[in-house]
Amino acid sequence: MKKTSFTLTAIALGLSVIMTPAVTMADFSSFFGDKKTESAPSAPDETKVQPMATQVSATSVLSATPSLAPMLEKVLPAVVSIAVEGNEKVANRSFDIPEEFKFFFGEDFFGNDSSKSSPRKFRGLGSGVIINAEKGYVLTNNHVIDKADKITVQLQDGREFKAKVLGKDSQSDIAVIQLENPKNLTALKFADSDKLRVGDFTVAIGNPFGLGQTVTSGIISALGRSTGSDSGAYENYIQTDAAVNQGNSGGPLINLNGELIGINTAILSPSGANAGIAFAIPSNMANNLAQQISEFGEVRRGMLGIKGGELNAELAKAFNVDAQQGAFVSEVIPGSAADKAGIKAGDVITAMNSQKVSSFAEMRAKIATAGAGKEINLTYLRDGKTNDVKVTLQSDEEAKKLADAQEINPALDGAELSNIDENGRKGIKVTKVHENSPAARRGLKSGDIIVGINRTRTENLTQLRKALDEKTSVIALNIERGNNNFYLLIQ
Repeated sequence: MKKTSFTLTAIALGLSVIMTPAVTMADFSSFFGDKKTESAPSAPDETKVQPMATQVSATSVLSATPSLAPMLEKVLPAVVSIAVEGNEKVANRSFDIPEEFKFFFGEDFFGNDSSKSSPRKFRGLGSGVIINAEKGYVLTNNHVIDKADKITVQLQDGREFKAKVLGKDSQSDIAVIQLENPKNLTALKFADSDKLRVGDFTVAIGNPFGLGQTVTSGIISALGRSTGSDSGAYENYIQTDAAVNQGNSGGPLINLNGELIGINTAILSPSGANAGIAFAIPSNMANNLAQQISEFGEVRRGMLGIKGGELNAELAKAFNVDAQQGAFVSEVIPGSAADKAGIKAGDVITAMNSQKVSSFAEMRAKIATAGAGKEINLTYLRDGKTNDVKVTLQSDEEAKKLADAQEINPALDGAELSNIDENGRKGIKVTKVHENSPAARRGLKSGDIIVGINRTRTENLTQLRKALDEKTSVIALNIERGNNNFYLLIQ
């Protein structure tokens, strides 16, 4: 069955259109007007219910009714509203000018210089949650604070703080901001999102439409959700039916213990308003990223080094896999963490750190946010047997040094390549050549150093790719092999 892809709506509230300089972030009265509340009319005397002989006091009834109030009294001081201001570049209007007119007059003649843009001020509202009271760290979404020049954070008690961006990650939509001169703050505790179950109760808190702190509740509708997008984002969402609207972005999704289980991020809605389908980034992912940002000022992504997709019935049958869910491995990058651990194409990864993996997107997101250098345990199926292996994730920088030679050029298929920079010597090292491969048949050998192509110096894989992209009729690699230096024709 074909996987459905859909587009999510980010839920930061942009005010670039409706806000005017005379209106503050918190004052929406000029938009909605003063609202009057009228009491319900009293019922006629004859319809009044007569008191019964035995009455139950209102106090005893209220005390017996379950309430979120005691928990929320402890949680709400940790939830903040975020107001941002900034400038964004807006491209000047572009006209479709015929090429012959551009040639004679130039694009500027028509006021159509696409290289120029005009700055435009914007304002926006979002939410966040304090995760470190002593240092004043606030966790929120990247799209809430992205491109902001000024960030103001308001607490439940009305106090306001200026804030700066400590670090952010657009691919996972997480950011950490730091309050200036933090005092007397309350922080939320992270829950283990791997222990969540469909049906667990949830509470969402945020600043929808700039109204101020608002609490809604619901349940977990699904886990491990992704949009099926090709954007490259890391998606492993908690889906909830708690009401979430614009302005809730970055706010906390909590459990009944008042612990953070997710960061509200997006909604699926044809109208842009709550439709009962909201998505939150799991707390374990958010916590991993926040720790990396707090320590390094950036996300140091963990890389496994595989390509793959979702397991379906056809793949399961073809590879003799007795599983309905998992991450199918279609390719292992030579020299990667997966390769070193013995993972092979055709394997199906079913669990990570003893937690079930339901999809490739879920596993990809968990690995990417786990952090470089972290050791994880993977459970996978091969030839009908279950295997476990420990894998130390590589950094993004290490992974970029590796290359799929076939993607660079089909003639190099079968060669494993990596960048070298030793004692001032730069080039591309051939770390391995598979027997009877195109690379082997053309004479490439393990240990060779590629230092140039067509008399042009190449010091790394990026330069090699760029040179090969020029599609020349002849490709001659300048090879260093021991004390010999020669050219190897591959095309």
